[in-house]
Amino acid sequence: MSRYETVLRSRTREVVIGGSGPFCVIGERINPTGRKLFAEELRSGDLSRVGADAVTQVAAGADMLDVNAGIPLVDEPQLLQAMLRAAQDAVEAPICIDSSVVEALEAGLSVYEGKALVNSVTAEDDRLELILPLVARHGAAVVGLANDETGIPATAHERLRHVRKIVAAAADFGIGPEDVVIDPLAMTVGADTEAVTVTLETISLIASELGVNMCLGASNVSFGLPQRHALNAAFLPMAMAAGLTSAIMSTAEVCVQAVRAADLLLGHDPWGASWIAAHRARVAAEQTAAQQAPAAAP
Repeated sequence: MSRYETVLRSRTREVVIGGSGPFCVIGERINPTGRKLFAEELRSGDLSRVGADAVTQVAAGADMLDVNAGIPLVDEPQLLQAMLRAAQDAVEAPICIDSSVVEALEAGLSVYEGKALVNSVTAEDDRLELILPLVARHGAAVVGLANDETGIPATAHERLRHVRKIVAAAADFGIGPEDVVIDPLAMTVGADTEAVTVTLETISLIASELGVNMCLGASNVSFGLPQRHALNAAFLPMAMAAGLTSAIMSTAEVCVQAVRAADLLLGHDPWGASWIAAHRARVAAEQTAAQQAPAAAP
């Protein structure tokens, strides 16, 4: 259990990561990486899929949305601003502003209405000095990746060392531990059979020693493998049991159901109230759909 609550806000909605509350599902879909058609639409100024993906993910159970505008040879600050406006107009969910370009993060924060989660900063000195003042100035929270200029550490204890540096540097800029969300780094198990073991150990160390909230790209674990949703759905409850409190992830039904079931089993859904309410809503929706379906021809 996290010792802290990270509070994020949109224009109208508040989401809390950590504490004793439920796991925070951050929809991963609004990202042109690996989506050729989406990238082409964005290049041409067509933002319709941004709004459609936002609505679909929230309907599927996303509490927040990740928005990424990383396309080569585009004006990323301008595009990210436009995508954020489109997402904010489509849904009420808070947003994780995702970019490695400092100018794009600044542009995104300038149009975001609420308290955003900035994704991300590493333990590199120059990145800390560029991004943390920006996060502090806009009153945002930040995702800190447990790596530096030398790459991704092979062991959990090395990653923990980077995490300590990020949390300390954030404090120097007036950003409290409640607004630092650590990415313990999920790597594909297809390339390294120990990758998930190291990630889970890292999560446990961070949870026990620092108590900060954590978020990772859950779909990374299954990259390059078949039946990716099944692998992701198995990984997420394991990570939650170790102390993970949020993830940028697929909102496929099997993945969201795995997370909500783990919330109940880990004591983050008292008396199963959310689990039962969701079940009743599904049953009601199925009954409505059945009543509205045209009668079969005799």
